[in-house]
Amino acid sequence: MPAHPSLLRNGLKAVALGVCLIALSGCGKEKPADPVHPRVQVQEVKTTEFAATVALTGDIQARVQTQLSFRVGGKIIQRMVDVGDRITAKQVLAKLDPKDLQTNVDSAIAAEAAEQARVKQTSAAFVRQEKLLPKGYTSKSEYDAAQAQLRSSQSALKAAQAQLANAREQLGYTSLIADAPGVITARQAEVGQVVQATMPIFSLARDGERDAVFNVYESLFVQPPGDEPVEVTLLDNPNIKVSGKVREITPAVSAQTGTLQVKIALDTLPEGMDLGSVVSAALSVPARQSVELPWSALTKGLGEHLGQPAVWIVDEQNKASLRPVTVGRYLTGKVIITEGLKNGEKVVVAGNQLLHPDMQVELAGVSSASAGGAQ
Repeated sequence: MPAHPSLLRNGLKAVALGVCLIALSGCGKEKPADPVHPRVQVQEVKTTEFAATVALTGDIQARVQTQLSFRVGGKIIQRMVDVGDRITAKQVLAKLDPKDLQTNVDSAIAAEAAEQARVKQTSAAFVRQEKLLPKGYTSKSEYDAAQAQLRSSQSALKAAQAQLANAREQLGYTSLIADAPGVITARQAEVGQVVQATMPIFSLARDGERDAVFNVYESLFVQPPGDEPVEVTLLDNPNIKVSGKVREITPAVSAQTGTLQVKIALDTLPEGMDLGSVVSAALSVPARQSVELPWSALTKGLGEHLGQPAVWIVDEQNKASLRPVTVGRYLTGKVIITEGLKNGEKVVVAGNQLLHPDMQVELAGVSSASAGGAQ
């Protein structure tokens, strides 16, 4: 006998309900999805010796440079030399108006003559007292007074003579005389100008030893260069060159340019390389254990190292940590790290934008990093 339609419908509902319960019970047993870790690309650190070579451009300068000036003030009435002129020792370079100083000389001459007359007068008076005293025609007090006047006049004469000598010496200073041979490299005053004593009038590059002088940024000389010979080349003609050694590196950084001045003592200058010639040289600083990384690896430190250079390091458990480093030099597309990294460490070079300390990461690739002899 066929089942009743209502019983059939109730059976189908029960089967459907069972299927749903089974499906729901199966959904409850599914595992949660694994967390997604950021993918980063790293490079393995490999330290090598890095010796930076610095290309410099400078000029040839005299070892001794002197500022020439008058020893007295006055108005310039004559100038005998100009920039670039070669001069000899004892050569007159310029003259001041001597009128005022000549007046002082004339006054000193007159003062000396007056003192000489006074000495004659007091001397004669003393001689008379000297003859009268033994005969009793004068007193001892008058004799002593005559002797004192004589000595006073003699002292005044010496002072007048000294003043005359000084006035004549001052008059001689109206001529600016070179004390050594060389080349005039600068002129700071013109005819008609009133100048004070010691104000520079000319700059003199003395004959003798020559230096190649270069201005170099301080960061390139954290360590001073060695004693190896340096080849200096004329910029206009590379075939003209001379050898030299670093003689001096200024200890103070220029406030205007932020550079140090490096002076290279040169051997005898070859023909064609003269005072003021523009030259070039390549200096190598001592090699250091360093690591070469792309610019993308560099970021900023946190905490006490805030704002300082840093890189992200990935440890054996693939956890990221921020490491402060010391940058030795910035090159095109890469940086040279001199402190803060060890061989075998993994540095993040791509994908470090969203990292934070102790974050778990996934490695997308590992390559080797070194200084590779970069310049």
